[in-house]
Amino acid sequence: MSPPAGRYAPSPSGDLHVGNLRTALLAWLFARSQGRPFRMRMEDLDRVEPGAAQRQLGDLRALGLDWDEPVMWQSDRLDTYQTVLAELTAQGRTYECFCSRRDILEAPSAPHAPPGAYPGTCRDLNSRQRADRARTRPAALRLRAGVREAEVVDDYAGHYRAMVDDLVLRRNDGIPAYNLVVVVDDDAQQVGQVVRGDDLLASAPRQAYLAGVLGLPVPRYAHVPMAVNRDGVRLAKRDGAVTMADLAPLGWTPATVLSLLARSAGLAGAGEPVDAPALLARFDPALIPREPWVVDTTALAGSP
Repeated sequence: MSPPAGRYAPSPSGDLHVGNLRTALLAWLFARSQGRPFRMRMEDLDRVEPGAAQRQLGDLRALGLDWDEPVMWQSDRLDTYQTVLAELTAQGRTYECFCSRRDILEAPSAPHAPPGAYPGTCRDLNSRQRADRARTRPAALRLRAGVREAEVVDDYAGHYRAMVDDLVLRRNDGIPAYNLVVVVDDDAQQVGQVVRGDDLLASAPRQAYLAGVLGLPVPRYAHVPMAVNRDGVRLAKRDGAVTMADLAPLGWTPATVLSLLARSAGLAGAGEPVDAPALLARFDPALIPREPWVVDTTALAGSP
């Protein structure tokens, strides 16, 4: 029996920039170096740009990455998410919430709750109060969790503990929420290792808690340092030529982009040509720098 899988799960909202590609490469290297299957998933419930998913998959293949099984599309799984929501509701684990983000920010926080934690405003509304609020705002659906702590084991952050509040399971526009679908989908794809950017570390305890509520295994995490621009802000496509499509007219090929990513992860020297199999043979997670990767877009605009 093969070990639980690794995965990469982008949102098809546009082309992948070099920071996204680096995370995908590291997720692939983690999984393949440990003999794990590698899965691909498109988180296409929101902000979908036509054609972006196929361009993303094409860029990943051009770098030499492969995956097992067909790509999973979240938009094909709405019935599955609804079944999970119905089961939680039947167990008394959910409630309707009519609060806006502004309502939550302005409400008094529960004692010892982290900033921004949901204060439980709608937790114990009676049927008349719910009906009154439903006249002015559609309801989201929240997990009746209470504010409590959860812990995950992360290969970079170690034992990471954070508070967990009554997280949203279904948005007020009817779309299943990220924290629900990622937990359900990781189980469906038999994912046991999640490698992703460290901007998502704070989400991990919530997802681990929800997995426990659903009786699902919790994956092992590795939240790798993300890519930032020269100002220390998370890299974005507005920072310049940072996608493979943007870099190609400047002389960058998939091979030179892969070398750039490998250097940023401590896996290759300057100017050293590499390919995916060579990186897999030498991969050592201990070589990955612990600090963010600062991407100099001015340098990228020059020759590779």
